[in-house]
This record gives sequence, structure tokens and C-alpha cells, in this order.
Amino acid sequence: MNESIAEAGARTRSRGYAIYVLAILLLVSTLNFIDRIVIGVLAGPIKADLGLSDTQLGLLGGTAFGLFYAAFGIPIGWLADRSNRVWIMTGALAFWSVFTALCGTAQSFSQLFLARIGVGVSEAGGSAPGYSLISDYFPPSQRARALAVFSFGIPIGSGLGLALGGVITTMVDWRVTFLVLGLFGLLVAPVLRATVREPIRGAFEGHAQPAPAHSAREVLATLARKPAFWALSFGGGISGIAGYGLIFWMPSFIMRSFGLTLVDTSLFLGALVFIGGISGMWAGGWLVDRLAHRGKAAYGIVPAIAFLLLLPFQVGALLASSAVVAFLLLLLPEALRVMWLGPGISAVQHMVPPGMRAMASAIFLLINNLVGLGLGSLLIGALSDALAVHYGTESLRYAILAAMSFYAIAAIVFFFASRWFDRDWE
Repeated sequence: MNESIAEAGARTRSRGYAIYVLAILLLVSTLNFIDRIVIGVLAGPIKADLGLSDTQLGLLGGTAFGLFYAAFGIPIGWLADRSNRVWIMTGALAFWSVFTALCGTAQSFSQLFLARIGVGVSEAGGSAPGYSLISDYFPPSQRARALAVFSFGIPIGSGLGLALGGVITTMVDWRVTFLVLGLFGLLVAPVLRATVREPIRGAFEGHAQPAPAHSAREVLATLARKPAFWALSFGGGISGIAGYGLIFWMPSFIMRSFGLTLVDTSLFLGALVFIGGISGMWAGGWLVDRLAHRGKAAYGIVPAIAFLLLLPFQVGALLASSAVVAFLLLLLPEALRVMWLGPGISAVQHMVPPGMRAMASAIFLLINNLVGLGLGSLLIGALSDALAVHYGTESLRYAILAAMSFYAIAAIVFFFASRWFDRDWE
């Protein structure tokens, strides 16, 4: 027998069940980023096997994935505001797992490029519906922390992707890595569908019935009046040029500049991303939940300060002469560079009514990923190729250094966004 709205609402408000749902969604988010990031640590073996340039690797790491991920996020966000979000996330997980496995069968750049497009299209269903679901399982006072926990999938998935990718590839080869990851995702999809219930939209905002969905025109008209949303979206995207570029190119940089093996590099970066990423995301969510009662400007000021603080440590690590020194210097900036995610994602949920959250999140992700994911790895790869004539194997070091300037630009944009948050809150 189907649950009544009242029964579903009571279940939604169960603290224990909400935590369980958050844990399952965190697992899905983790798989999302494992499959997204693993190609970075596999870049060396893939380059050698398929005879690719750094520019082609940059296209595979960001553009092939990012453009289609961003574009398909809009229709998926529209659908998620109108239909069962759990079904959407289940289907997305199953499809991106299949395409991840297909990456392991590619015999050329074009085949791998097409498979990565498939991963990007499918993973578009893994974020915006998740943000909307969590906002209906947790009250406003806890949302930044809950969404920060969901975003733990970024450091956990990135760390595991880097570590497992290096270990499995060394033991077997890079193709098996893609196949194993794809199979695991297919095993998780039915668990998600069977155990997570669709909550009432807007229950914590006082809606006794599900909050109505809105047309794309209504969503855009609402967002057009909120400059904080656009500053937040472009600020996140600009920071992503450096952030996504780093996560893709750091394995190659570590191996080329410090001479580490694939396994050592994967463990080095896996530990770095895991420790720094989780601590930074939790700190960002915790800080804004504590400071928001003094003014919503905290949602912009906390990320802006974090971006400025990370720069000297990040530059020092890139110029370090040893892997040990680089690791120690990178721990703090790894935490600081992701502190914006909890505040940023939470702010988007608060700037629109419940029936617009998935669509607004999709537009936010469209801008963020077109700018950050679409350009980051490609720009660094192309610059590395251009500098190779003068700097040889060290060209990648200077290409990454140049990209760090985008963090300073992002800080300025977030400072400007902070001026509008109080006015633009829903």
C-alpha cells in the first residue's frame, strides 16, 4: 500500500531516517566523483597507450565531460522539480556506471571522448536532484552542514578515485579500473531506489502538500532579480578553473616534477584530497550555519577569505623541491579551496521557493561546470603544451601556477556577492 502524504511527511522528519538518506546520497555522490576524477590519475597510462597530447588529455578530463554535464543538467533539473527525484538519481547512477565501464573498452581518442560524454550526460542527474532532496530532509538551520556532508563525496570520491585508480592500474591496467568502477555503481543503483523515499517538497517551509513546480520561465524570472545567485554561480565557476584543473593535472605534475611512481602519486594525492577536502567542506558548512544569524553575507565572505588564504600555500607547494614539502604545504589549501561548496550550494536552495530548487541548482551547476570543469583542465593542458618548448617537463608546473590567479578573481566575485545575500534570500 502506498504511503499517505502525512505518513511520508512523518518519515521525512525522522532524524534517523534523514541521516540514513544522507549517507546513501553521500555514497552516490562519492561514486559520481570517483568516476569523474579517476581519469586524472590514469592520464599517464592512457597517454602512453593511445598516444595522446596534453591538450587531448585536457579535453577528456574536462571539456568532454563538463560541457554535456552542464547542458543536460537544465532539463534534468526541470524534470526533478516535477517528478520523483529518487528515480532520476537511480537512473543517472546506472547510466553513468555503464559509460564508465565503456571507457575501459576505448581503443582511440574519439571512442574515449564519446564515452566520457556519456558519463557527463548521465552524471548531470546526480547533483541537482540530490541538493533538492536533502533540502526536504533537513531544516534550514542544518542545511549548509547537510549539503556539506553530501559534498563530502567530492573529496572522498576524488581520494578513492586517485588511490584505487593508481593501485588497480599498477596491478592490472587502466582499462580494468574503469570496468571495476562501472560494475560497482550498477550494484548500488537498486539499493538507492529500494531504500530512499521521495519526501514532501517544502515540508520544512510549512507546505502541507508538495510545493508546486514552476516553469523554466518563472525560475529564470525569479533568478534574474537575484544578483547574488549569478555572482555565486560565476564565482564558483571561476574558482573551478583552478580547482578542476588542479585535480586533473596534479597526478601528472607529481610524477613529472617529483619522479613519484603511479602508485605513490595516487596514494599521495588520495590522502591529501581526503584529509583536506573533508575538513574544509565541514568547516565551511559549520561556519556559515553559525554565522548566518548575524547576516547572510557570511555565505560569500567565508569562501572569499578562504580563496585568498590558500594562495601563498598553493604557490609554495607548486614551487617546492620535494614531494614531502609539497604535501605539507598542500594540506591547508586543499581544505580552503572547497570551503565554498557548503555555503554556496545551501545559498542556492535558500534563494528560491522549494518548487524551483532543482532547476535553480541545475542552472548554478551549468554555469559552474561550463566555466570551471569545461575550461580548467583544457586551459592548463594547452598552456603546458605551449610552454614545453621553454620548460620541458617542468612546463606543467608553470601552467598550474598561472591558473592559480583564478582563485584571486573568485575571491573578489564572492566579496561582491556577499553584499546581496540578505536582500536575495527567499
